Amino acid sequence: MSDAQNTGNEAREARPTRLRDALRQARIEAADRTGVVVELRDAEVARLEIMNEALDSLFAEIPERVDLFDRGVSQGETPRLWIDVVAHIVMGRDKRIYRFVQDTRFGRIVLAESHDVPVIVDAVTSYVARRMIEREHAMVATPMVEPVTEAKPRRRGFGVFVLGFLLGAAALFGLALFASLRNL
Repeated sequence: MSDAQNTGNEAREARPTRLRDALRQARIEAADRTGVVVELRDAEVARLEIMNEALDSLFAEIPERVDLFDRGVSQGETPRLWIDVVAHIVMGRDKRIYRFVQDTRFGRIVLAESHDVPVIVDAVTSYVARRMIEREHAMVATPMVEPVTEAKPRRRGFGVFVLGFLLGAAALFGLALFASLRNL
């Protein structure tokens, strides 16, 4: 065998070992990153739990009859502290900054952003107050409709249906009578 062939064979044999080592190293690095990601997510959840506890006094003041808010920490891919259906607190990219955001039909808007818990608590307090005032205005502006008033148009519609049925039956009877007299 020539030296070129031996070198080629050695390279083929060496490559799988190198690739195998590289794959092993890549798996170790991926496992390390996964561990770090899990630790970061746990840290995010812990910080959101701290914020949740800071909001306890605010939500204790909300009357029980007001059911606008459903506060809780969701531990999905991105942990969030939900204030209501459209507003939540999420950790920023650096995982140390709180970001209070609201989803609107035009996209997500940032209502407040800070490293400090009291700043975000103040922003949430303002948000809760605005939502409660909006609810009061909606309750005053929309009168309660009684079910009895909804039934009246149905009765009128039923009466029109019966009248139309009787007129149609009379027209058919008259047409049959006309046709029978014509044949005589």
